[in-house]
Amino acid sequence: MDFNQFWDQAQHALPPLENVRLQMIWEYRQMFIDGTKMTLVITVFSVIFGTLIGLFTGMARLSSNVTHGPWKWPLRLFARWPATVYVTFFRGTPLFVQILLIHFAVMPLLVHPNDGLLISGDLAVTLRQDYGAFMSGLVALTLNAGAYITEIFRAGIQSIARGQTEASRSLGMNYWQTMRFVVIPQAFRRMLPPLGNEAIMLLKDSSLVSVIGLTELAYAARTVSGVYSRFWEPYITISLVYLALTMVMAAGVHKLERSFHAKGGIQ
Repeated sequence: MDFNQFWDQAQHALPPLENVRLQMIWEYRQMFIDGTKMTLVITVFSVIFGTLIGLFTGMARLSSNVTHGPWKWPLRLFARWPATVYVTFFRGTPLFVQILLIHFAVMPLLVHPNDGLLISGDLAVTLRQDYGAFMSGLVALTLNAGAYITEIFRAGIQSIARGQTEASRSLGMNYWQTMRFVVIPQAFRRMLPPLGNEAIMLLKDSSLVSVIGLTELAYAARTVSGVYSRFWEPYITISLVYLALTMVMAAGVHKLERSFHAKGGIQ
């Protein structure tokens, strides 16, 4: 018995299900599966790259506060101020607008067959045709996540008592060694909950990249609803998928928190 026969029998047995057409979901099941995979891929890479950006940008925003002597103003000019402008822009503008700006304005400047600043020629044609939406979505989500994670790292680093830094400097460690071996390991334990929340938010916000044609979950639902002119079934389906993914991610973050606490992590 295939799914369509099973659902027909279920509708006859349960009259309230007569108007629920899950056959369309089954027909396009592969699109929903591929959309789920794409959602996970773009979320994972965006979180990883966004965390790296947030780490270095967060340290850049704090660099001029802990540096004295001739390097103070150069660091403020070339590190802190650019980092502040970046964070202000991406935290103060809608992600939807950022996606459109990067896809239709920034990426054509960087990847263009004729005069791309980074990539040109046949490779640019191939990338734009086959991976254009994915690249734009990944860049937009990464930069957006990086801006929020920057503030998470900045707040986490500042939450560590100044005595920790002073003690490490008295032992002969420089600024970068102090950050690497003393401050960041302790701050990370405090930053884990907000980092987990940011990852969950990014998973849900990834639905916005469907506007530029990336075949993820929201794109699959929009396609099916357009074919059948029905909206309950496809959008309830992806809502349940998003709910399941966020619950799994939340459980993973909670498990990491308990692991840190069990090892004597900072409260």
